[in-house]
Amino acid sequence: MSLPKTMRAVVKPEDSPGLVMREVPVPRPGPREVLVRVKATSICGTDLHIYRWDPWARSRITPPIVVGHEFSGVVAAVGSMVHEVKEGDYVSAESHIICHVCQACRTGKGHLCQNTQIIGVDRDGCWADYILMPAENMWLNPPDMPYEVASLQENFGNAVHTAFATDLTAKRVLITGCGPVGLMTIMVAKAAGAQTIYATDISNYRLEMARKLGADFGINVSQENALELILADSKGEGVDVLLEMSGAPQAASMGFKALKPGGEAALLGLYPSDIPFDMNNGVIFKGATLYGIVGREIWGTWYRMKGLLSRGLVDLSSIITHRFALDDFQKAIEVMQSGRSGKVVMFPEGTQETTG
Repeated sequence: MSLPKTMRAVVKPEDSPGLVMREVPVPRPGPREVLVRVKATSICGTDLHIYRWDPWARSRITPPIVVGHEFSGVVAAVGSMVHEVKEGDYVSAESHIICHVCQACRTGKGHLCQNTQIIGVDRDGCWADYILMPAENMWLNPPDMPYEVASLQENFGNAVHTAFATDLTAKRVLITGCGPVGLMTIMVAKAAGAQTIYATDISNYRLEMARKLGADFGINVSQENALELILADSKGEGVDVLLEMSGAPQAASMGFKALKPGGEAALLGLYPSDIPFDMNNGVIFKGATLYGIVGREIWGTWYRMKGLLSRGLVDLSSIITHRFALDDFQKAIEVMQSGRSGKVVMFPEGTQETTG
């Protein structure tokens, strides 16, 4: 097909807060690359860090760069040595581009590759009409999956990777943080057969969503004593598993106090800096097991996601609360920052939702 010379893209233009829409060249695929026409792209907490230009973003991002890393779309062009997908295929993508040759990659732990490049962070991302990706990062979507749902899979993988770090079956599970990935984790824990799910946050809006999605308790930690409630309901035992999704120091502290001796904790939330923590009583004297979660297991997590979605065990459409045209990205960001939303999705071609 004939490709345009330029496209719209949301860009971090310089070392300062904010983003702008710019006209930029449409990239051309090399021999092992795929050009995807973006149909839907969703907003992640990482994008908000970049928009605000907080200390993490300043330490990691080198402007100018096109932002965004969650998307679905249709293959517009492929390089001469691409055989995984063809023009017209309906795809999403693993946003972590790994080297394939380091020790982690060669031992089946590509999600820990120290040479990883993340789209929208280390190289141009997907808040644009087109994105260029390595062929090996493509994921074929079912033809009947809505574009907006397909765009959530990358973020959904964080929830699946975290939840399946340990066995949740018939366990008491505490999920701290009910942002979109925390809400998805609630659905995964429910599908995995958790006995009781406790969810904590400071937003009543998101706690109400948490209850609707399967949490047995939605606790506003700014209004209630979460630790007392959890210990009372569990008859003093505490929780078997802590899934820390918030990156809030207070949430981690409370979560480890609620964790029973011999319990397990999977930690996805990123903290603003070094935090004070009672390692002796929170971990060592409890004999607790900790899992640090980064990205998704490539590609094991994706196949687990496929199983959950294809069997209807998780309905990702239930957490999408707002839709915007990509041209309205400023309004979309404001809604996401308000705390009164689930997942926010943007559409380069307008907000009419279709499928592949």
